Amino acid sequence: MTVEWFGEPGGEPVELSAADAAWAVTAAEWAARMHDALAPTQVTVEHVGSTSVAGMPAKPVLDLVVGVPDIADEAAYRPCLESLGLMLRQREPDHRFFRPPAGAPRSVHVHVCQHGSNRERDYLRFRDRLRADPALAAQYAALKLALSQQVGEDRAAYNAGKTSFIASVIAD
Repeated sequence: MTVEWFGEPGGEPVELSAADAAWAVTAAEWAARMHDALAPTQVTVEHVGSTSVAGMPAKPVLDLVVGVPDIADEAAYRPCLESLGLMLRQREPDHRFFRPPAGAPRSVHVHVCQHGSNRERDYLRFRDRLRADPALAAQYAALKLALSQQVGEDRAAYNAGKTSFIASVIAD
């Protein structure tokens, strides 16, 4: 699979915050802004990741999944997301990753996927299983805390350390 990056990934510390009820409110505000910006394209916007699970410690960065009709038709969504202050950082065949530009506060990560794709379903399955199983969510929280203490500013190592846990949760 070809992955194309735009800009250099930065060495930022992995700092987890206690769960914050404001994350859900802010996610809903972002979702509304995205629906408005992307209209009339039929999209879904879902709050996923650790900030979408009640009580879960997380990096205070919201993860949102935007399901679009055609991932390859960037002209249908890219300018709209850029108008919200987001920039394309990564392109994969089944995924586009947007975030605020370097130097701007990183408050949101936007993952664009084809609506109904395996990638979109995996994001939602992981979120929903953590929400439904407090013991599983506690295991994930403990893993995240341990990794954050071990990796310092190596976000790639932090993400890699979560991979097998995530894969086991989304496996059918």
